Amino acid sequence: MTMNVLNLPVDNCNTPDHFDADVAIVGAGPVGTLLAILLGQKGHRVTLVERWKERFERPRAVTFDHEIARILASLGIDSDNDSAIDYHDDFYYWRNAKGEDLQIVDWKSTSASGWRVRYWFYQPDLEKRLLDIAATLPSIQLIRGWEAKTLSQDENGICLGGQSEGSEVPTRIRAKYVVGADGANSFVRKELDLGFVDCGFFYDWLILDMIPHQELAIDPVHWQLCDPKRPTTIVPGGPGRKRWEFMALPGESAEELASPESAWKLMAPWGITPEIATIERSAVYRFQACYAQSWRNGRGLIAGDAAHLMPPFAGEGMCAGLRDAVALNWRLDAILTGKMTDEVLDSYTTERREHAKHYIEFSMELGRIICITDPAEAAERDVRMQAELQASGRVPVPTDKATLGPGAWCLDAGHAGELSVQGIVSKGEQRGRFDDIVGRGWLVIGFGESPRQALKANQLDALQQLNAQFVTVGAVGSPCDVEDVDGTYAAWLESINARYLVIRPDFYVAASAWSADALQLQLDELLAQLYLTTAGQISPCAVIATSA
Repeated sequence: MTMNVLNLPVDNCNTPDHFDADVAIVGAGPVGTLLAILLGQKGHRVTLVERWKERFERPRAVTFDHEIARILASLGIDSDNDSAIDYHDDFYYWRNAKGEDLQIVDWKSTSASGWRVRYWFYQPDLEKRLLDIAATLPSIQLIRGWEAKTLSQDENGICLGGQSEGSEVPTRIRAKYVVGADGANSFVRKELDLGFVDCGFFYDWLILDMIPHQELAIDPVHWQLCDPKRPTTIVPGGPGRKRWEFMALPGESAEELASPESAWKLMAPWGITPEIATIERSAVYRFQACYAQSWRNGRGLIAGDAAHLMPPFAGEGMCAGLRDAVALNWRLDAILTGKMTDEVLDSYTTERREHAKHYIEFSMELGRIICITDPAEAAERDVRMQAELQASGRVPVPTDKATLGPGAWCLDAGHAGELSVQGIVSKGEQRGRFDDIVGRGWLVIGFGESPRQALKANQLDALQQLNAQFVTVGAVGSPCDVEDVDGTYAAWLESINARYLVIRPDFYVAASAWSADALQLQLDELLAQLYLTTAGQISPCAVIATSA
């Protein structure tokens, strides 16, 4: 899979009609590699470049949510039955210095999208899995030890210039699009002049990743110690690992705090010693909150930490980046196959930026509660939160969810802009999650009604160009394509007063309607935002005229 970059011609960017790749991706972390896989599965030529010669064999992110489990399932990774991924039937407790509960978060349930709310993993293992999948796709080329140094574009393509480690010969890659998934200090973001908005939130925390030599009796499995003397987080670190996070106090040196002597001193109250555990990684990180105002400049785009940074208190940082990859994939695929113009990329920014900002703000809100070091302020917080907990009957708080910003979905449709619900369905002898039984991509669903018969001819033509599936879901025993085994779809659609749904390839609801007339109006609105080409049988102007 690795390509010798020295074989790339140095002047290929001077040939407008020559392309080394359809998409060049800078950064071979989880976000860049996932995007490469999704595009590679569609047969698009992808060049994935990474400045480091070797994979980084240390943990960073340790958790992902149900939506990411759903995305990974599309690659054949089953988070419920994978030796490299953990889940725990326990809530997430927030406790004060006395050990009293302040808040209980539901990290135990199964989500409406069909997967458990929270999973735990070891990032080097996940990255290896993704890279192994990418290696099976012949249209993906991985270049390691190659650092991007220049970026220029014209109306036909974009040129990425760089240099291989140890070589004095610069090489260039010409692609139709470039995506920067190259982290917080993104070269691509800077070259595209996509400014970063700093929310002014930052705290330094020591991250200690531990490999226990024996089973540790940590109860609860994941919890937050809101102690003003030293706010502390205790969570799993994936199979066979645990993580402690300690807030750096004012005046403490990051270097001294991360030293082995300091680390073991901090672990002593927890009964963790060198005899029963090994420190795999000790590092001080600055938790920040930032986002780019625009995620696109012409043929250049950004994703993941290059586009947004958030404190880890909600466990959504890597999740947001993987969502970026999926949102980019269906747009780039449609553009590269001639179905849409690249104007559809504008909605990538408007949708994903607002979604990420929600989690940034949510994470900051959690951080403001956790990172209190003033004893009096902490005491006030404790009284308030304990009263709220008792008033709620100690009912665990559901995990937070966000809606996409304005974009390629219908604003007035129930549940549109949110992740679609997923239930258990059956089709003949097959029974399982909807995604596995029906498939993924553009879906038009009717409950008890044929969605195909509800639409106009030009709408059917456009959807056919998108390779959309038309699926009738019904009660068990009814004449339909798939049976609603556990009643999930009947209950969901009743709750949003809908009979029809349009689901996008990233699992988000694009439209929902009760009647055929309403579905037609919503589909006109949706298709206008997809910027279908004339090859797609319908143009934005034609759609708007049809619905007028």
